[in-house]
Amino acid sequence: MTASLANLSIDLNADLGEGFGRWQLTDDEALLSIVTSANVACGFHAGDPSTMRRVCELAAERGVRVGAQVSYRDLAGFGRRSMDVPPRELADEIAYQIGALETFARAAGTRVHYVKPHGALYNRSVHDEAQAAAVVEGVRLAAGGPLPVLGLPGSRLHEAARTAGLPVIAEAFADRAYTAAGTLVPRTEPGAVVHDPDTVVKRALGFARDRAVTSIDGRRIEVDVHSLCVHGDTPGAADLARRVRSELAAAGVRVAAFI
Repeated sequence: MTASLANLSIDLNADLGEGFGRWQLTDDEALLSIVTSANVACGFHAGDPSTMRRVCELAAERGVRVGAQVSYRDLAGFGRRSMDVPPRELADEIAYQIGALETFARAAGTRVHYVKPHGALYNRSVHDEAQAAAVVEGVRLAAGGPLPVLGLPGSRLHEAARTAGLPVIAEAFADRAYTAAGTLVPRTEPGAVVHDPDTVVKRALGFARDRAVTSIDGRRIEVDVHSLCVHGDTPGAADLARRVRSELAAAGVRVAAFI
């Protein structure tokens, strides 16, 4: 169903700070002039203290919301390898990552506004009840309050967050393929990542206006989301994000942070 024109608003988020030391993967400065929310790597899949500080300072200057992008402890695999971490240990590691980013966010005059898992942890917490609950417990440990959790609609993560009294923010990916069940196609399968810019823009408009996307097997899936992700590590990510935002605005969609 197409959303009412009067209610067309969506957040635009990107994964930022994904580098380590001299290695820089994301064009943080360019993307922070486009997106409304920044998922900042907290050191476990990417990111280091200086990078976190720099991204928080830039985000604060530009009015971009800072979010903690938490991950399995997997620098070598960029957080894209699933790991069987004991729930209590995982909760502690989530709290540790959020706390680290909060230090730099506060120093920059802002704060951590939400939490989003990265990579394998994101995908695992869609269906794994124990891992999802551990993520939520880590959020509660670090935040001491109702910090929103950004994730896939209908996921175990959102179920656990709601049970714990945390706000949930449903997001979609303009540059990822979907299964008929509404989950992301694994990156190991052909067609999992959408590379054609025209297709990415078309899908972004579909999420914002129609609250729907076409699955990889051609089915229409209704998805009610409030945030749209464009991956920061995609080649030409800043140009693509700029075009997505421009096309959304041209279609009458207001791009604004969800909080």
